[in-house]
Amino acid sequence: MTGKTFIVNLYFRLLLLFFKIKRNRHYQSLLDTVDIKYKALPTDCDINLHLTNSRYLAMMDLARTWMTERVGLLGPILKKRWFPIVNATAITYIRDIKPMQRYTISTRLVGWDHKYFYIEQKFHSKSGLHAIAYVRGVFKRKKGVVSVEEMLEVAGFNDVAPILPAEVMHWKEMLEQKKVTNLPS
Repeated sequence: MTGKTFIVNLYFRLLLLFFKIKRNRHYQSLLDTVDIKYKALPTDCDINLHLTNSRYLAMMDLARTWMTERVGLLGPILKKRWFPIVNATAITYIRDIKPMQRYTISTRLVGWDHKYFYIEQKFHSKSGLHAIAYVRGVFKRKKGVVSVEEMLEVAGFNDVAPILPAEVMHWKEMLEQKKVTNLPS
């Protein structure tokens, strides 16, 4: 597989996602799990005949875009010219996804802190769970980072913030520790 084939495949999927977004008329709550289904094409797979590691991350990007649409935020974000930035990702691979296998990516916002949003993404099929990932990110604009409070206001969310899961809290602590240990002397 060439790099160009890999990229064309992603652009094709992105175009299909935009078509799906244009037809979307059903919105979910900000904290709901949002599913999107895919099939592992041969061009998604590596020489080991399973979904290549980098494809998981690319498909997660598409799934987060779909989640943003399904919770009613894609239009307002585009209008405000905000763009998402991933700050950190942790993924655990459990079982491989074979060529032509259908799978679902379930994406949900699990919470936030003073600066970041935390998202859980699971790859699963009839065979069970294939991978689980956590993503930490922000939205940016020309003037800098969009505050969590402003983002929640645009989302119309005025409920109690969820408590971050223990595994996310542990991951967050590890990320903060990396910052401290890697400061210049």
